[in-house]
Amino acid sequence: MKRQIATVFNEKFAAPPAAIYSSAGRINLIGEHLDYNGGYVLPGSIDKCIMAAIKPNGTDKVRLHAVDMNESCEFALSADAPVQQWARYVYGVCKETMKRNGLVQGFDAAFMGNVPLGAGLSSSAALESCFAFAINDLFNGNAIAKTELAKIGQDTEHNYCGVNCGIMDQFASVMGLEGKLIRINCETLEYDYVPFNPKGYRLVLIDTKVKHELVNSPYNQRRNSCERAAKALGVKLLCNSSIDKLPSIKGKIADEDYKRAEYVLAEQKRVIDVCESLKRDDYEAVGKLMYETHHGLSALYEVSCEELDFLNDVARECGVTGSRMMGGGFGGCTINLVKDGLYDAFVEAATSKFEAKFGHKPGVIDVKISDGAHKVC
Repeated sequence: MKRQIATVFNEKFAAPPAAIYSSAGRINLIGEHLDYNGGYVLPGSIDKCIMAAIKPNGTDKVRLHAVDMNESCEFALSADAPVQQWARYVYGVCKETMKRNGLVQGFDAAFMGNVPLGAGLSSSAALESCFAFAINDLFNGNAIAKTELAKIGQDTEHNYCGVNCGIMDQFASVMGLEGKLIRINCETLEYDYVPFNPKGYRLVLIDTKVKHELVNSPYNQRRNSCERAAKALGVKLLCNSSIDKLPSIKGKIADEDYKRAEYVLAEQKRVIDVCESLKRDDYEAVGKLMYETHHGLSALYEVSCEELDFLNDVARECGVTGSRMMGGGFGGCTINLVKDGLYDAFVEAATSKFEAKFGHKPGVIDVKISDGAHKVC
């Protein structure tokens, strides 16, 4: 990809790039729907990335070429946001950097990537993080803290792309390290690295390639349930409490709210338990907790769907160590921790059985935990 992006840049801008940067997509091993409840998440950056070739151009204009879409865009740093949605991510990163008194000058850039779109691997966060890191390096001598680069990406989503996201995706994309997951406290943004070296195991995502459109804002409904449970427990955010305190409010809140809180507080404990298991290289214990998470998301939080539950059942039948739905729910991927010796049989069973039941093949995405945002050359 490095050679290809440099060649395209030269063709588009009649000069070689000054530098090439990369930033990664991400998975989240465990800790789903905990970000807005002030809990822990455990993401890692992966070996699927956005790569950009960049060179300052001595003007106040940014000239972009998106290789994968074969589209170009130009905007002045003082102008309104461009029409193209993909260009708004880069525009937003420029404007959010400038809001923080960072220096941004005109530049030419070509970018491309291999982060699968629509699979919940956060290609938009990878794009934001790639350009935030590049601008920080090219124009600011890396004076902006990396955690602030993640916030620049998050604020880009909020202010220019209409997505009210948490910070996990950008944080993982900027801060990721090979062989490490990042335990992030979503209330305080305190974080630590947890070893992830699954010798004898592989991580594979099975993509349902479906996204069920739902009415009545199911995410907002669940968030409201959690807020009501937190209020009944006397805390600001639900994860400020603990699972052992939950029975004290049984009967005082709606049964549905209680179920949502039961999932969240049990999941918070599972994240802590998974981190301890990883430190012991106990991947069997990790896998068991992944299955528990899927059950909670399906039966208590009710954000799974028939396709995700089917893949989780197939994983269990095949002896897969751990499996769960990953992401917001109602479609997307399962994340699976599979022993090397079972990998081929599992992928064959998952793809053939899924196609027989649902009429289309799921996607298969192998991932490795890799470095996040960095300068390639």
